[in-house]
Amino acid sequence: MGIESLRHMLAEATGRLKDAGIETARYDARLLFAEACGISPRDIDKALVMSDSIDVTDEQLAVFRSMMDRRASREPLQYIVGHVPFRYLDVQVGPGVFIPRQETEIVVQAGIDWLTREGLYAPKVVDLCAGSGAIGLSIVTEVRGAEVWAVEKYQQTLEWTKRNAKRVADKDPAAGYNYHLEAGDATDATTLAALNGSIDLVVTNPPYVPMSQPPTQPEVRDYDPQAALYGGSADGTLIPERIIRRAFALLRNGGVLVLEHDITQADRLLTYALANGFSQARTGADYTSRPRYLFAVK
Repeated sequence: MGIESLRHMLAEATGRLKDAGIETARYDARLLFAEACGISPRDIDKALVMSDSIDVTDEQLAVFRSMMDRRASREPLQYIVGHVPFRYLDVQVGPGVFIPRQETEIVVQAGIDWLTREGLYAPKVVDLCAGSGAIGLSIVTEVRGAEVWAVEKYQQTLEWTKRNAKRVADKDPAAGYNYHLEAGDATDATTLAALNGSIDLVVTNPPYVPMSQPPTQPEVRDYDPQAALYGGSADGTLIPERIIRRAFALLRNGGVLVLEHDITQADRLLTYALANGFSQARTGADYTSRPRYLFAVK
């Protein structure tokens, strides 16, 4: 494909996505074209700067057009390409699994920072409501020697967790050996009961969206699993509160819970943690300085 044809096609694709109400239209169009052609967005940028042509087959163009149709209908970009970057991992996603967000990377970092400060070289960690597995798999690969237990309830989601765990294990057998996936309800007192009182760190991104405030973005509202979104009550704190109680039972004295929450829930969950046994609690902020997670010490 010649440079002028490439520029025209990308401009047309960007305009179409903008008309569909997608704020990241230029980025999405380039990424989808790169995925369809088996190249990187950087290759496209280089071609545009150097005025080079790009070899594109009719089959690749057909794949790109199909991807564009899906994105213009507001299907999540991550579902279309089938994966999403999360910290140092490339996490596979698709229908039935919650797409990991950048905010959750901060939550993971808060947990890893605490492990580092404490000098824990073989920590025991639990990831409740594992979803894609992004949290627990990040910890088991980044904190060498960590042993991680992950809990996920829903069968369709579990298939994605297993898939991502296998990808990690294939590349990093030691990390794979230290990652244990449990099918079960993260709020149930019997789940991982044998570990009660022995866990150093619980990191979790539970369902927390207030049922009174459904998301407006079609990508979230229509595609993310409802069970992974809504916190079970009007203010969204019912499930997070149950997770706080379960985490307290799992943790050893001095252990830490890091729990992602909605920006409206900080004061309530902090108070709830202190009222249910935790000795210290504070709220951590996200990239935009909004109250994003609970950090509580047993």
